Amino acid sequence: MHRPLTSLIGRLAALCLVLGLTACAVVDVSKSAPLPAKAQWAMLPIVNHTETPLAGLRAEAILQPLLHQRGIADLRVYPAGLSKETLLAPDERAALEAARDWARKEQLRYAIGGSVDEWRYKVGVDGEPAVGLSLTVWDLQTGQVVWSGVGGKSGFSRESLAAVAQKLMRDIVNGLPLSENSGAENR
Repeated sequence: MHRPLTSLIGRLAALCLVLGLTACAVVDVSKSAPLPAKAQWAMLPIVNHTETPLAGLRAEAILQPLLHQRGIADLRVYPAGLSKETLLAPDERAALEAARDWARKEQLRYAIGGSVDEWRYKVGVDGEPAVGLSLTVWDLQTGQVVWSGVGGKSGFSRESLAAVAQKLMRDIVNGLPLSENSGAENR
């Protein structure tokens, strides 16, 4: 008689845990036609809109392996000299445009970049990590945005900021529709 009650309580506890864990993240991605994973891709800067130094570079370091795991093997990273992330007020749009120009000159097909809008530990007793990111994919032949994703996530007080950022970025990147073809037919 106690067994069904115990099973029900366990299921309710698991449901509450799942709802609690998913309640602290928001991710929105645009709908687009599948993009060829085997095409030549460029990794553009992730612009830092936070007060945390080098947050954009930290986000780039997380994004690159996630893209490889999704099947984007030919991913070329923009030259380091184009990165304008400094402690001074950078000209972010100029840096992003310079990186897109570099990718076009390299005759790459797609470029992915974005921004970090929050990268911090919240003030308070628990100091929860909080991350906000956006990613954009451009078709370099047309200059058009073909996909975008944005999200925000906060973690628990003992969770690392990098772990929260990785989970959020993985959720956003998993919304990027990729196909196995080379994209040569689209050139």
